[in-house]
Amino acid sequence: MISKKAKYAIKALKVLTEEYGKGPVLISYISAKENIPKKFLEAILLELRNHGILQSQKGKGGGYLLRVDPARVNLAQVLRVIDGPIAPTPCVSLNFYVKCDDCEDEVTCALKPIMERVRDANLGVYENTTLLSFQNPSMLETKEIPIGGAANDLTSEGEGAGRLTA
Repeated sequence: MISKKAKYAIKALKVLTEEYGKGPVLISYISAKENIPKKFLEAILLELRNHGILQSQKGKGGGYLLRVDPARVNLAQVLRVIDGPIAPTPCVSLNFYVKCDDCEDEVTCALKPIMERVRDANLGVYENTTLLSFQNPSMLETKEIPIGGAANDLTSEGEGAGRLTA
C-alpha cells in the first residue's frame, strides 16, 4: 500500500503534468485543485525538487514545475523518493535490500519467491506508468487478471469468479 504522502505526490504531479510547458504553478493552486493540505504539499514538493523531479521559481510568477518531460518520469521513481522501497519485504528489494531479521535461510524461505512475484507485478505497473499517462486516461484503464490458474479453470462460481481487477 502506498502512503498518503505518495498519493498526494502523485496527485500534485498529475496537476503539474497538466500544466507542463505553461510555466510555474502555485502551491495554493495544486492544493485547492487536489484537496491536499498546503503545508503537507509544500514538504512533498520540496522533496521532489531535491530529487530532481521538480524545479521551483521564487518571486512573482513563481511556483513549481516539472524539471523533465513527464514521459520520462515513472511512478516507481516517485514512490521511491517519497516512500522508499517498493518491495513488500526488504529481502526482495532491488534498491534497498536488507536481510529479513526473522529469516533463517533466504534460499529455503517459502515467502521470498512469492514476495518477488508481488514486487515484479507492482514494478511492472509502476515502471510502465509515466506522468504522461495522466494525459491519456485510456492508458490507465484496469485490466482483468486471473487469480490462481488459467481463466477457464475458474468457472465454478459463475462468470468472473476467481478474477480481480488490478
